[in-house]
Amino acid sequence: MSNLRVYSMMILTALFWSGAFITGKFAVREFPPFALTFFRFLFALPFIFTILYYRRQERWLPKRDEWLPLLLLGFAGTFLYHSLFFACLQYTTAINSSLIGSTNPMVTALLAAIFLGDKINRVRLAGFLLSFFGVFLVITGGDWQVIQHLSINTGDILMFGAVWSWAGYSILSRKVMQRYDLSPLMITAYTFLVCTVVAIPFVIWEQPMTYLPDTTLGGWLAVGYMAVFASVIGYLFQLIAIQEIGASRSAIFINLVPVFTIGQAWYFLHEPVTVVKIASAIIIISGVYLAVRPADANRDQRQAPHHHLE
Repeated sequence: MSNLRVYSMMILTALFWSGAFITGKFAVREFPPFALTFFRFLFALPFIFTILYYRRQERWLPKRDEWLPLLLLGFAGTFLYHSLFFACLQYTTAINSSLIGSTNPMVTALLAAIFLGDKINRVRLAGFLLSFFGVFLVITGGDWQVIQHLSINTGDILMFGAVWSWAGYSILSRKVMQRYDLSPLMITAYTFLVCTVVAIPFVIWEQPMTYLPDTTLGGWLAVGYMAVFASVIGYLFQLIAIQEIGASRSAIFINLVPVFTIGQAWYFLHEPVTVVKIASAIIIISGVYLAVRPADANRDQRQAPHHHLE
């Protein structure tokens, strides 16, 4: 496969993932967070398991001792992350959530340094500090009085919690893959399944009959978009790109997600694009690049889980 085709697929992936912030904002008007998490992955299950079986016919069922780590990953990563993500969209803008979400690879690299012993040099440290400063600008809007009066947006805090949840999942999944020799595709499929099952009692708690009769076709289409394009196709494209051009080169395209989100949020949601948000985007993306850029050629050869930003 030519590099041009792979690059085009990764640009589409960034576009699909950015679209999840937009459709998520539409969907939270009609569905509560746990229901959105449940339906998104329920719709994705047939697609992801079809892909898993097609690509891994000889190894698509987990062994008995692999179920516990898959249960932990499904709860801590997929269920918790997406519940926090959809909850945050009830309070904050698509732009803010995508900018904070874009620190995902950087926070993962920080946890890898703490728990896995990955090296931190001065450049990576500068990247961490720069990204956190960018998040600070997003949360405060550049207004220092926000900190003084503790008037921080709840949604921004929830999204930052979601980022740390996913970063922890990424670190744990790397250890699980190494110990049990599981593929990223298998981990993704079964964490989708675990997430869907775990969400059921929470969906019942949200009393679905109080909102399901009033949901619109547009609401269901938004959920379908997130299930098929953001969850399944976006993941598959990234998996192909990692195989073709390596993990670190593929990860560079993730930086396009907040850029695409800003444009789409302005057009579809009429969210204001301020100088502070543009500056925050530049600072965060620069910091992430410094924090996660490959230190050597061998980095591309490491098997690593995909990075979700939505």
